Amino acid sequence: MRVPTLRDLAALPYAHRLEPFTGEIEREGTYEWLHFDGSAFEDVQGGSTQFSESAFSSATFERGHYRRSRFDDVWMHTVRMVGTDLAETTWLDSECTASVFAGTEIHVSEMHRTVFHQCKFDSVNLRGSTLKDVAFVDCLLRDVDFGGAMLTGVSFPGSTLDVARFDKATVTRVDLSEALALGIASGIEALKGATISSIQLLDLAPALARHVGLTVKGG
Repeated sequence: MRVPTLRDLAALPYAHRLEPFTGEIEREGTYEWLHFDGSAFEDVQGGSTQFSESAFSSATFERGHYRRSRFDDVWMHTVRMVGTDLAETTWLDSECTASVFAGTEIHVSEMHRTVFHQCKFDSVNLRGSTLKDVAFVDCLLRDVDFGGAMLTGVSFPGSTLDVARFDKATVTRVDLSEALALGIASGIEALKGATISSIQLLDLAPALARHVGLTVKGG
């Protein structure tokens, strides 16, 4: 996947259509061509909501439930998702920059052609999700669980993985070679077929040795 250049709000093809959002997000609502600028949402029950060709700038989501919602061609910048339930959501052709996902549930979700730039993921559950042509660029992924997920065409250029879990994940065309650090807590056997660099191989050697049952003695 070719990582696209960072875009600002004015560069979006639908920027001229955007109108300021006012009001509240409602369950099963449909939101198109809207700019959520500085919006703050707390404990919103917004499940099965659809956002399309919309932008989020400095928006905050605290807790709240957005299960089965869709984010189609959505642009996010400096957004905070804290303790938010995004399970079973669908992300398509979306871009998220300089944002924070903390204590967020995104399990059993689908992400396709989605890019995360300079984002921080802390204690995020992506178990059972399907990620296809997704890029994590210059991101920090701390305590992120990809257990049972299907990753196809996923890359991590410039990103740091810290206590990442891949138990029973399925990986195809996953490129870890440009990641700054690979802190794999578990599931290293599931990375069969992934691409890593020679330096990363040395870093992962102790975990690989444990996996195959090798005993390494000092030289």
